[in-house]
Amino acid sequence: MDEELVARVLPGPDEDGDGGERTLRVFDRERYEPIDVRVGADDAADLRPGYLLDARLDWSEPARLDAFSLRRPTLYAFADGIDPVFEVAADLWRDAQAKGDGMNSSVTRNTDGEVNGVCYVFADSGAGDRFREFREGTRPLEPLVDRVNDAGSAPREAFVLRPADSAFVVVTIALEKGGHFADTLRETYDLDRPAEPLA
Repeated sequence: MDEELVARVLPGPDEDGDGGERTLRVFDRERYEPIDVRVGADDAADLRPGYLLDARLDWSEPARLDAFSLRRPTLYAFADGIDPVFEVAADLWRDAQAKGDGMNSSVTRNTDGEVNGVCYVFADSGAGDRFREFREGTRPLEPLVDRVNDAGSAPREAFVLRPADSAFVVVTIALEKGGHFADTLRETYDLDRPAEPLA
């Protein structure tokens, strides 16, 4: 059975399969859950985490991505064990701890005082592993990205960062893909900008 849906590309599991196919993880925005689908190796090589797709899935076993078009080339990037933590995130976490809160958020600004992104911090203690949950899609980034996208249709860059002490996780969304803020985060945390043949 075929179905058309809107899906977000997630990292992994990126496993090789038979017949030149690979396994790709996507987030089904209607069911609000991650699913693993088979896709041609050439197509998989061009898809980047964060891309929003109009997709056609064949739900036979295993599920297969039959066709897709790129709706919005947002990029997701993940870095574990970061050091140092940038100032806005560190301040947000200190404030959250002082208030006994498990999360905190704020807009970010450039040196001219213009808003260039938004930053969230989440406690990463207890039974859950927030970093892994965001990466695997079991805790969706969609509400955070959608909130930013209410301000316009431009593609964004979302960064999920876990400091070396693992006490909290940072989610930062740069409003301008390829802008100074996004580039600074990539340079600081050694996150190479991927080639984007589809974008």
